[in-house]
Amino acid sequence: MEQHAVNGWGGMDVEAAFATAAGQATQVPWDRAASVRLEDLAPVSAFPVVPGRRWGPGWWWSATTGRHVVHGSAAMRTQLMILDRDPDVTGLSARPVRLLWRDADGRVRSWVPQLFARYADGTGLLADCPSSPTSGTDRAQQARVVLEAACARVGWTYRRLEPPPAVVAANLRWLAGYRHPRNQGPPGLRAALTEAFAGPRPLADGAAAVGDPLQVLPAVYHALWSGWLAARLDEPLSEQALLCAHRTDGEQDTPAASAAGRNEG
Repeated sequence: MEQHAVNGWGGMDVEAAFATAAGQATQVPWDRAASVRLEDLAPVSAFPVVPGRRWGPGWWWSATTGRHVVHGSAAMRTQLMILDRDPDVTGLSARPVRLLWRDADGRVRSWVPQLFARYADGTGLLADCPSSPTSGTDRAQQARVVLEAACARVGWTYRRLEPPPAVVAANLRWLAGYRHPRNQGPPGLRAALTEAFAGPRPLADGAAAVGDPLQVLPAVYHALWSGWLAARLDEPLSEQALLCAHRTDGEQDTPAASAAGRNEG
């Protein structure tokens, strides 16, 4: 895709390059790109396969969209998982846009954020997924300044998403295995679980009170993924973990467990 010149960074003249849903290469001023459904676009560049590297590109099936999203690292997959569980997220895509600008010396610079998330209020999140808070090249840090300003200009957000605590990540990986709607169980099971966990109750105890664990436990884990059952996910999820039906007072899970795309990166 041609990276033709863009105007000076001082005037916040940033351009966006992407392939339309029909596959046509397009480059427009960034302000115009904000109205594009980036969540529906294919990646502008592929994730590399590095010989000898333990982790390669893969696909994440999104419960939010019912479609697959490509990822290029374990850290990116974890952030996809977190965003996919966020009830405010309505769309997800990987590398859908390249941002271009000129630096102070007049050289064209570009950056492709790893993730895009659309929120229910119409705003967007462009994000990168470093493996640790301190990782990232000087080029990444310089791009961060440009992308934060460009996103703020259109009412969006750019963040470098910090990895969640290990226990939270492990619990979410387990629950993600039950994210497909097929695990919600037969009609009436949700009401039975809501009644069983009307107050805090150990997971195994409440599940046994509802019925056959082989049928009930997948529904319990699906409910924890979906958020209408709540638990402390900053503690190991076990049979003795206390669960309760989602409350209407605005509390859900624990702050560590609900770290998602809108956390400070």
